[in-house]
Amino acid sequence: MTGRRVAPGPPATAADLLAAQERHRLLSTELSRVREAALAWRNALAALLTALVGFGLIKGRSDVSLLDRPWAVAVGVILLCSLLSGAWGALLLVRSAHGSPTVAPLSVLQVRSAADHLEALAAARALRRGMALALLCAGLLVTAVAATWYGPAPAAEPPVVQVRTPTVGQVCGTVVRMRRGTLTLKTTAGEVVVELAEASSLQALNACPSAAGGGRG
Repeated sequence: MTGRRVAPGPPATAADLLAAQERHRLLSTELSRVREAALAWRNALAALLTALVGFGLIKGRSDVSLLDRPWAVAVGVILLCSLLSGAWGALLLVRSAHGSPTVAPLSVLQVRSAADHLEALAAARALRRGMALALLCAGLLVTAVAATWYGPAPAAEPPVVQVRTPTVGQVCGTVVRMRRGTLTLKTTAGEVVVELAEASSLQALNACPSAAGGGRG
């Protein structure tokens, strides 16, 4: 098998030199450009989240306890996911803008351009992920605010009646039925039948007093 001689190529032209200089310029400024973009995106997304939080405080419910229980639990889960995605996205944006808190080995420092290129790739990847997580955080926050505003309120508790008679004492509960001069109340101790003719007092309440314990006093 005969060897082949490698002949020199044609001399570089002015266009080749300009292209090489442009590639060198782009490579040498690659990391700084990625970090400048990360700073800009970090500030823009922080302003967006601040505006969303301020908008959520304008009107509407401010307490999830005013929602029906399944909706309140859903809002809590959404807010937790929003917090986690926002925190993770913020860490990635900070990592993209300022680098990771590590010390590069000497072998990497000896090839500085290659190390900067690898760091630029890692910073760009962190920037893309941080942007996606920050936007996800904003979307979840808007969803939680909308659910808080427009979610259904918990079902109202039925009114209760408190009756006092000489025979059974004080009874408090919800009305089950009323017929033939008797009133049947559902209490914590079960159903109690009260003779209305014997009642000394009859009062409608929103909730049974703790002293009555929802049953006989």
